[in-house]
Amino acid sequence: MDRNIRTVEDVLTLLDDLFTPDADRWTGDAADWWDTFYADRSRPVPFFQAKADENLASYLARGLVPPGRALDLGCGPGRNALHLDSRGFQVDAVDLSPAAVGWAEERAREAGAHIRFHQGDAFTLARTELDGPYDLIYDSGCFHHLPPHRRVSYLALLDRLLAPGGHFALTCFTDGEHGGSDLPDAAFYRDARLHGGLAYTPESLRRIFADLTEVELRPMRDEPADSAYFGEPFLWTALFRRAAVDAR
Repeated sequence: MDRNIRTVEDVLTLLDDLFTPDADRWTGDAADWWDTFYADRSRPVPFFQAKADENLASYLARGLVPPGRALDLGCGPGRNALHLDSRGFQVDAVDLSPAAVGWAEERAREAGAHIRFHQGDAFTLARTELDGPYDLIYDSGCFHHLPPHRRVSYLALLDRLLAPGGHFALTCFTDGEHGGSDLPDAAFYRDARLHGGLAYTPESLRRIFADLTEVELRPMRDEPADSAYFGEPFLWTALFRRAAVDAR
């Protein structure tokens, strides 16, 4: 007889176990699924290329986010972490997949970049290994792969690690073609799957991150294949700022 639920984290972990990665109803864990995803580096996946997000490049070029300490959540093969390093940031980068982190580390060595990579669950690492505060927390495609209950953990991570006056930026799915699922939150629990990722609206993002000040929220620009930057129109880009002094 299992009666193990005692804390909020116990409840969140229980809910995690309701979900399996979507492809062919995969029965392994999420890290294994992402390892398989990253195994063939020759696949024509746009974000496999070493191109930074166009919105991130724009924030830095316009001086909206000055250099400082940065955390790249769900770094994948390291493309945004490398860009931040090249622009003078001290970068920590996290990914659940050992294959993704290994690829990112190879790219960093080739570029002579000094990035600290961490493999594992970001919510656990936020409590044990990541030494904030960070002046920028950047998320390109991690947030929309989280089940709804993990927004609680995500907001706690921001509260713990984002510096006063620091910036939080993300890209996440819109709805529509190539975007995410627009099912209501409860439906994901009935189906026990995430349908490839969750769609968000500007209104939902503003509501979720209501404790932060919006700087910019817009669709990602559609970058041509020969662009130096990554850009797909089925993604939202958002930049928020934390108050310099906590008013609570």
